[in-house]
Amino acid sequence: MTTPQDIIRRDVLAMTSYPVPDATGFVKLDAMENPFPLPAPLAAQLGERLAGVALNRYPAPRPEALLEKIKRAMGVPANCEVLLGNGSDEIISMVSMACAQPGAKVLAPVPGFVMYQLSAKLANLEFVGVPLKADFTLDVEAMLAAIAEHQPAIVYLAYPNNPTGTLYDAADMERIIAAADKSLVVIDEAYQPFAQQSWLPRADAFDNVVVMRTVSKLGLAGIRLGYLAGRAAWLTEFDKVRPPYNINVLTQATADFLLDHLDVLDAQAAQLREERTKLAQAVGQLPGAQVFPSAGNFLLVRVPDASVMFETLLTARVLIKNVSKMHPLLANCVRLTVGSPEENAQLLAALKLVLH
Repeated sequence: MTTPQDIIRRDVLAMTSYPVPDATGFVKLDAMENPFPLPAPLAAQLGERLAGVALNRYPAPRPEALLEKIKRAMGVPANCEVLLGNGSDEIISMVSMACAQPGAKVLAPVPGFVMYQLSAKLANLEFVGVPLKADFTLDVEAMLAAIAEHQPAIVYLAYPNNPTGTLYDAADMERIIAAADKSLVVIDEAYQPFAQQSWLPRADAFDNVVVMRTVSKLGLAGIRLGYLAGRAAWLTEFDKVRPPYNINVLTQATADFLLDHLDVLDAQAAQLREERTKLAQAVGQLPGAQVFPSAGNFLLVRVPDASVMFETLLTARVLIKNVSKMHPLLANCVRLTVGSPEENAQLLAALKLVLH
């Protein structure tokens, strides 16, 4: 009798699936989500809009009106195109698949977003991780040496980086982009609403750069919508490996509606930036806590014992992310999502159970 072990790739058999813990009943501060719901009147209007969606029809594979609205709302340069994905994850997968020639490599600073490496592995691309400096800034010389040695097909630069929150120096990034003249450089701006700095206005200034974003951190994680902006020469090729109906009708309708109400989401992001400052100051005053600078909606914090911290908060019904085993540079580090004022107060009370 045939079994999965007879058919499935050996490396896949050895893998574990992406862990997503059950957060029912917890203060959920582990996934960098916007904690604020839509205002009730706006949610009601959205419900009316969604009630009219034709669920019996396939979605538009390239919803031109939505694409044009994204370009206008997000300030995409006029000579750039936009490609939609089911979250940034699918865009990363599409880029990996399209670039998966024999022997091709993917390069990124580490620690970084795990999907760069995972998607590379699934596409049979070799992943090259270049360690950051101890302060989580780019080791530019090491990056340049790795690019020269490996000649990667893809270079990822997260701006800011997850899980560190670091906003890399723009001059350092320009040196890397210039050196990676045989690579595609993907600048990942998932946390742009909290960084307030962007490479998107310059997406057409480089032959080898595309900019990737998501609406997840803006407050719409549930609709799973990411987009890639760049020159048509790149996006035309990535579009060839895009599943034909990858953005469902409800996601398209929700995005179209809420792009007309970005002021609401921008106000929520502004409140979270204020809460980030308050939370960083409060956590930094706790004994044994080292808070690293963050341009995201989360804080990376080094504590005396990350495992004890995680388990203690778990008993207090507060869910955070223990990143201490992701990379040696993250030893005894936890990642705290910035929540609502009430959630942050519960988080601080739980932290004080450990740090006293």
